[in-house]
Amino acid sequence: MDRDARGDLRSRADWYVTRILVIGGGIAGTATALALHKAGLDVTVHEAHPDTAADIGAFLTLASNGMRALAQLDASDVVTALGWPLRSMRVLDAQGGRPAQVPLGEADDALLRYRCLRRGELHAALQAEAVRRGIRLSHGARLVSVENGPDEVTARFADGSVATGDLLIGADGLSSTVRQSVAPGTEPVYAGQSVFYGYTRNAPESVPEAEDTGHITMVRGSTAAFGYAVSPDGETYWFARVGGDAVPAHDLAHPAPSRWREQLVAMLRKDATPAAGIVAASSDDIMATNATEIPTGTPWRSGRTLLIGDAAHAASPATGQGASMALEDAVVLAKSLRDTPDPDSALSLYEACRRPRVEHNITASGEISRGTRTPPRTAGAPSPQRPGDDTLAVQLDWNRDLRTASGTTD
Repeated sequence: MDRDARGDLRSRADWYVTRILVIGGGIAGTATALALHKAGLDVTVHEAHPDTAADIGAFLTLASNGMRALAQLDASDVVTALGWPLRSMRVLDAQGGRPAQVPLGEADDALLRYRCLRRGELHAALQAEAVRRGIRLSHGARLVSVENGPDEVTARFADGSVATGDLLIGADGLSSTVRQSVAPGTEPVYAGQSVFYGYTRNAPESVPEAEDTGHITMVRGSTAAFGYAVSPDGETYWFARVGGDAVPAHDLAHPAPSRWREQLVAMLRKDATPAAGIVAASSDDIMATNATEIPTGTPWRSGRTLLIGDAAHAASPATGQGASMALEDAVVLAKSLRDTPDPDSALSLYEACRRPRVEHNITASGEISRGTRTPPRTAGAPSPQRPGDDTLAVQLDWNRDLRTASGTTD
């Protein structure tokens, strides 16, 4: 394949697909826009939220595979300016003992180390980078419907505006409107756990790791799975995954942080770990959500429309891979469009590369949430090995033809 004047692989996608609409400006959508733009395509992002949504969501960890995808998008610096790196994971049992400490991912490579950061900050940083590169980003554009035609796809928005393109990418998350045009009636299902997130700058003395910020501690308690990490400025980030009934929709819509804190403390005090003290010292910024997943086998595409990220393959957060899988999607989709001779071949190649890997993650993460699988000793690395782990680096390598990495040809 030829190279253009910048030295990048010249896109073959501009033969048949030039205008792409991305619905959703979250992690998946904005990263996909960065990848498609790098492949030489004309892309516009339509985001329903009126601004960057920097205050939305809790925190997350990006695993080494997600950081590798960002590196291929030339976006490592954007993310390494946020949060802090995690080099290892410590594991506590219900008695507070420390049976294991293991390295996380590719800890020896500064660009590929796990990273802990706030979700909203990641959204805002990726969006700012997209705008800096000249990608059009429309805020306040809430999708109403998608119409597939023989020559183009049309997106209609609540404000009456209309956009057309050669391909529409649905990156609009769990409650995807685009998914209703691809897989009508498909909705996320409860995966068996509620998840709570919080922060404190007043961690108790029972957290001996407060001066060491390079690791995450996982607590395998008798009543909940708990994890925490301490930022360089001394703020403790924590989460608790609690089995049982889902948090009612009314409670999610009308949060009760103080009540949630009391309930969590009472539950976590049954174990001799730092978890209860961390939650008790937390502010009223506690957030709650229900772990949900998209059923495996859900269709991802119809006509000129494709689903990616959580809209296509949301998993419970037990493996910590949601954001990283979305970043992988972005790179593989752009390479599929770049390296194949026609749209159908491109989307077929994308699905062949992605479906086994992400659906394994849905299954493994769901089994952990439901208590039918023992969590792995390394966060974000379900055992047995996820399909595609051995070829992922080749698939993500921007300078490698994706068909070669996948063992396919024209």
